[in-house]
Amino acid sequence: MRLGSVLVSVGLLLASSVGAQFKEGKQLIEKMCGCYEVSFQYAETFAADTSYKFHAREKTKALEWVTPAYEGNTIVLQHILVINDSTIIKHWRQDWEYEAKEALTFVGNKEWRKTAVSSPKKTWTQTVWEVDDAPRYQGTSTWVTTPQQTFWYNVTDAPLPRREYTKRNDYQILRRGNKIYMNETGWVHEQDNEKIRTTGNIRETIAHEKGLNDYKKISDSKCAQAQVWWQQNAPFWKTVRQQWMQKIKAANGVKLQPKVEGKRMDEYFTTHWKLWQQGKATAANTQEAIGKTIDLFLQETPSSSITAQAR
Repeated sequence: MRLGSVLVSVGLLLASSVGAQFKEGKQLIEKMCGCYEVSFQYAETFAADTSYKFHAREKTKALEWVTPAYEGNTIVLQHILVINDSTIIKHWRQDWEYEAKEALTFVGNKEWRKTAVSSPKKTWTQTVWEVDDAPRYQGTSTWVTTPQQTFWYNVTDAPLPRREYTKRNDYQILRRGNKIYMNETGWVHEQDNEKIRTTGNIRETIAHEKGLNDYKKISDSKCAQAQVWWQQNAPFWKTVRQQWMQKIKAANGVKLQPKVEGKRMDEYFTTHWKLWQQGKATAANTQEAIGKTIDLFLQETPSSSITAQAR
């Protein structure tokens, strides 16, 4: 066989392998979509300081609709809460990008800096976003298959979780160990977290925490109202996502103010959404208002902040 033919054959084999890696990951991520009964459980498990007072364990339940969208090489999974079968609330979202070369790393105090992913080949980067589509945390890893299960696992710094950021100020960073895997009834987000207090450049782990978010799949009909709500409101939130992506792409990082004139960002967005929903604002006016709102909350970020991020 000639050298040229050998090289072509090798190239096709490699392309097929890369295609298989992408396809497998995409199928696993898409399995997270559907209607779920979700239980959220958290328990502090260990503290080196014997005087530390463990906080009460938490357990809550929710009904959640997870629906996909596709933007280029990114799979967008939007989570929507269904409360008392009648109230619909846009919840968090997770984006998955294959072989991303860049990520946002949380450094504390509502600031994220762009980092270079050191080994992006065959990896998937998960980005978790707030209810107002502001960043929360981002991590990169491969999907790993063992005889027992297939899972994705990453360790990354994040802000305080929503369940604690209004209640606690004794730590500033949640170092999250995030494991996602499928099971017979749906999928699980398992967490091994460290609660870190920062003083200048000094980091101190004050407590460890175990988290278990169990998504049990049920009939999609149970989330019918969420499906209708999202069909009606998806265009507005797509505009929000696009405005955020433009701001992030143009900067070396993101640093946010928690409030502007006493109001959170999601409160401003609620006003824009109502005007859009009632037909009192055009698509162009809504886009402009959303962009200006994000600008209100953005602060100066470092002029250069690209560093290597190991998986």
